[in-house]
Amino acid sequence: MRQAHFLNSSALVGLVGLLLLTAAAPQPALRPQADDPNPPDQVVKLIFIHHSSGENWLADENGGLGLALGQNNYFVSDTNYGWGPDSIGDRTDIPDWLEWFRGAETERYLSALYRESGQHSAYTRTLIDPGGENEIVMFKSCFPNSNLEGNPDDPPASEASYSVGGAKYVYNQLLQNFITHPDKLFIVITAPPVSDPGYADNARAFNNWLVHDWLSENDYPLANVAVFDFYNVLTGLDNHHRLANGQIEHVFAQGRDTTAYPGEDDHPSADGNRKATQEFVPLLNVYYHRWKAGTFGQPTPATAPAAQAQPETPSLPLAESGAGMIDDFEAAQTFGGALGWEPSWDAATSTTIACAPDSGETHAGSSALRIDFEVAANSWATCALFFDTPQDWSQAAGLMFFARVDQPHAAFDVDLYAGDPESPETYVRTIEQAAEGAGRWVPVAVKWADLQRATWEDDTGQAFGSPDRVVGLAFGVSAPESAPVTATLWIDDLGLLSSEAAASAPPEPPLSTQEGSGSPARPFLPCAGALPLPLAVLGIVSLRRRRNRA
Repeated sequence: MRQAHFLNSSALVGLVGLLLLTAAAPQPALRPQADDPNPPDQVVKLIFIHHSSGENWLADENGGLGLALGQNNYFVSDTNYGWGPDSIGDRTDIPDWLEWFRGAETERYLSALYRESGQHSAYTRTLIDPGGENEIVMFKSCFPNSNLEGNPDDPPASEASYSVGGAKYVYNQLLQNFITHPDKLFIVITAPPVSDPGYADNARAFNNWLVHDWLSENDYPLANVAVFDFYNVLTGLDNHHRLANGQIEHVFAQGRDTTAYPGEDDHPSADGNRKATQEFVPLLNVYYHRWKAGTFGQPTPATAPAAQAQPETPSLPLAESGAGMIDDFEAAQTFGGALGWEPSWDAATSTTIACAPDSGETHAGSSALRIDFEVAANSWATCALFFDTPQDWSQAAGLMFFARVDQPHAAFDVDLYAGDPESPETYVRTIEQAAEGAGRWVPVAVKWADLQRATWEDDTGQAFGSPDRVVGLAFGVSAPESAPVTATLWIDDLGLLSSEAAASAPPEPPLSTQEGSGSPARPFLPCAGALPLPLAVLGIVSLRRRRNRA
């Protein structure tokens, strides 16, 4: 019997948790719980990319950050000069982040970064390495990067440079990588200030943009990116970025944008570093819990400047082609000659399914695909879309869409059909809905590497490798032998994930199955594209019924 998930999905948490983050549009109603400044319940691995000012901040006798993080259940590692493949650790200026996160060797650099467990600075570690990869990546440029040219209100430029516009360009580009790693939490630490006031207005404006506008301007839909304004904390005795009275506070006095905590040069003093430690660690805990809960984007400071009007919903990083959007469910389906969404079910049981665009619940626009499942015990059902001719999606990295499920701990399958239209192969990825996301729209990204050959076909577990011959896709549910499943799933804004966004992503761990979880084959519905449309529809229905009775 194929493994069911809706009512018994706890075993899947470690397998599919990195795919589904319970993020949503920034509406206060979606944040009923107060921010949590408490340390994680378990040891979490963290790595910090830095140079000398970061080294001082970590040091026990200076900023004490390493000790403080350990006391909050973070196992800390770091990089410094000379670290990593090609000594990438030497390069931490703002334009260098493109080499780390968006370059030709990004996969190699990040693979080493995620596995790093060593110390490259002097600080005390009291925790035992829990094993596994680093989950949190902190990265910071040094104080010369506060000397940004240009003007405070410059928009993002078209390339990287040591300017306001060039820096905005860099950080906008980084989001294309971060969105492919929802299983990592990325913390931007702004560059420390310098005593020379020549570029202070630019530095202040850029760092305010990072804190208040960066994620919202890009409609960033996930909760795995946050900012700590190290610059602001160090520019005035009364300047803060902290949690105060249960709210994120980002405040600064006008007229003081140079370092208020100078050392012998522009490296921050121990006093400034200790202040930053006191303010940062509780914020990191907040960011961590928001990431785990899937709350949308950057926590909004209580004293933030007036926010620009937010778009109604986050956008998707779609592949840049005319076929980027597969179906927004706003009109009759015409993509790739598709025949429309068709239900399929185990007709030998009492299972029923209905799937069609519906206006009752939408992520964006006026309608979304609604799928009502009533799946009998030891049975299955799918809602599928097939194409008249095979689709070449090799320029994309995978699928991305928004999903809404009406109950906690629910799960569903994304099925992709590829290869020979007469005898296609089925590849599957199971998506679990976290408890906090029940009844909410959440973004889901499924990269091609996430999909594996279905357990009911030959070559089970084989990775998907035919994005140039996709013949259909489906959303499905199966039920255990012991109980039926009744659930409603909504899908909206189904599109192709940008290949550029995931080009540097390391392979994700393969999806495994529990022993003894075999199941009857779920039939594939071939699309007879050479037939006239009415006959093709009749042929599909007839074939489905014959296979369901088999």
